[in-house]
Amino acid sequence: MVEVLQRKAQLEARLISLEEKLRGIDAELDSHQSRDWEELAVERETDEVLEGEGLAGKAEIAAIHAALGRIEDGTYGECVQCGDVIAEARLELLPFTPFCADCARKLQK
Repeated sequence: MVEVLQRKAQLEARLISLEEKLRGIDAELDSHQSRDWEELAVERETDEVLEGEGLAGKAEIAAIHAALGRIEDGTYGECVQCGDVIAEARLELLPFTPFCADCARKLQK
């Protein structure tokens, strides 16, 4: 139980970090209002990178919320596809993963 509580704390800390990062990205995107064409072109390129980071962050936030839901309902650490236990090493790397390694490989094909 302590291990799951530690994992929950880790996920919650990551969630706070991602939400803070997304607020920063939003603020940066809102600040780009240059009237100079060259500066505007550079800002637009930067915006594309920031938007990509924002989308990745939002996807990770959704995965973290799902993992926190699995913790609450007692299914955390079980593969949502096959029901097998997700290896501890995999959860160390991807604490929000819903899939065991085998199912993740099958889904990537």
